Amino acid sequence: MSAEPTTRPPIAVFDLDGTLAETAGDLIGTLNVLMRREGLAELPLSQARGLIGAGAKALIRRGFEAEGRSLAPEDHDRLFDAFIAHYGEHLADTSHLYPGVVEALDALEAAGFRLAVCTNKYEGQSVELLRILGIGDRFAAICGRDTFPQFKPDPRHLIETIARAGGDPARAVMVGDSRTDIDTAKAAGIPVVAVTFGYTDRPVTELGPDRVIEHFSQLPEAVGALVPVEAA
Repeated sequence: MSAEPTTRPPIAVFDLDGTLAETAGDLIGTLNVLMRREGLAELPLSQARGLIGAGAKALIRRGFEAEGRSLAPEDHDRLFDAFIAHYGEHLADTSHLYPGVVEALDALEAAGFRLAVCTNKYEGQSVELLRILGIGDRFAAICGRDTFPQFKPDPRHLIETIARAGGDPARAVMVGDSRTDIDTAKAAGIPVVAVTFGYTDRPVTELGPDRVIEHFSQLPEAVGALVPVEAA
């Protein structure tokens, strides 16, 4: 007796910071508030963009290390709490969607794809930011650092996001901008499309993604090559 065909749709899962939205100004702005409070020099945005990509706690550690200061665990926790509080009030002072995001989401949905977000930003702040940016209702699930016990680069974060969104893990693709996203997708056995315009300390072409795009207008074709539309 043959197995019944799956009724779950194919799914595209997106990172948020540096993938869907340019958020560096608000993230680094918040980091610099903490740096000033601690008597350190601010980091120029151009220098600090590559520090983003693994969540706020990693951003704080990387930022302070860039100024030659290591953090004791209790100080790291204190600064993390302060970061989350300040950033929560400045989610979208300058943040905005990258060009072509809405059109790419439209094309993927028209091809039968479900959409989700898997980010190391806190879930509540992710939901609120995407609402402010006008696309929050496009996603079947928005899963953050605190949604599950694990978070990226643990592959369970991505796998559980797909499950929560009701997508088909055998017809899933990850879209991200950093080593964290690429490593997560690879560990989950899911193909990954990397964008070149996000936050990474190395060119994404060196990190082994399945496809690389320079603009969201290229995303539907890249996703279709990895999860063929006819299979949807």
